[in-house]
Amino acid sequence: MKYILLFLFLLSNLFAREIDLTILHVDNQKHRAIVQAPTQLQKGISGFGIHFIAKNHTSILANVVVKEYFENNKTALIELKAFNTLENNALPKGEWKLQKGDIIVLAVGYSRALLIAPSEEIYHKITSRIKVQWVHPDLYATVLSFSGHPTPLKSDFDAMLDATGTGLLFIYLNQKLFTLDMKTFKILAINDAPFHQKKTQLPFYSRIKKIEAAWFGEGSDEMESYAPHYYDLLVTYNPENQSLYKIIKQQKLLKILQKFTIGDAK
Repeated sequence: MKYILLFLFLLSNLFAREIDLTILHVDNQKHRAIVQAPTQLQKGISGFGIHFIAKNHTSILANVVVKEYFENNKTALIELKAFNTLENNALPKGEWKLQKGDIIVLAVGYSRALLIAPSEEIYHKITSRIKVQWVHPDLYATVLSFSGHPTPLKSDFDAMLDATGTGLLFIYLNQKLFTLDMKTFKILAINDAPFHQKKTQLPFYSRIKKIEAAWFGEGSDEMESYAPHYYDLLVTYNPENQSLYKIIKQQKLLKILQKFTIGDAK
C-alpha cells in the first residue's frame, strides 16, 4: 500500500502545473517549432502556441503537441496544428503567425482530470489519493447520452474536453493506471495499481445507470467487455508504445496486438 500511495503522490505533482516555453525557431510551412526545454518533456503533451501581438496583448494561434525531446541540447520539437476552437466568422481574423520569441504553453488543463474506472470502490481509492480537480464521470456519461454512445469513442472524449477543459484522462485496466493527455490520447505514464477488483460496471463507474443509445452508427451498441474496448482505444492512438505492447501481449489480446506497428505485430 505504501508503494501505491507513493506513485499516486508523484502523479499528482507531475501534472500539477502548466509549462511555458520560448520558441527558438519556427517553420510555419512545415508546422513545427523548436523550444528551449530545461526539463524532459513527455511525447504527447498538448497545449497552445501563443503569439505576442503587442504589449500585454496575446493571441492563441495553434494547438501544439510535443513530438520529441532532445536531451543533448535541452530542446523539444513541437508540432503545430490549426486552432479553431474559438473561431467566429462574424469577427475579423488576423494574419499573424507564430514566430521566434513567442511561447508554447503545455499541460493546459492538467489540473482537471477524468477517471475511467471499472467500479465505485476503485474510483474512490484513486480519486482520494491523486490531488487534482476531478470531473465526475456522471458528466461524461451525460456527454455519451447526448451522442447516443453507450460504447465511448475518441470523439466523445474530445467532446468532454471541449465541454469541461479537462486536460488529463486516467484509465484503470487490470491493476494498472494509464495516464493520458485527453486531447492527443497519448500515454504519458503507466503505473502499477494493484487494487482488488470485485466487479465491473459498464461502460465505466458512474451513478448514471443507463446511457441512451442512438439508432445506429459506431458507438451505438452496448459495450460487451470493459478491458478489451479501452485497450483497443489505447492501441489505436499509441501504436508504437513498447510498454503497452508488452501489456497487450501478456493479456493475449491477439486481435488488438495486430494494430501495433512494432515488435511481432509488424
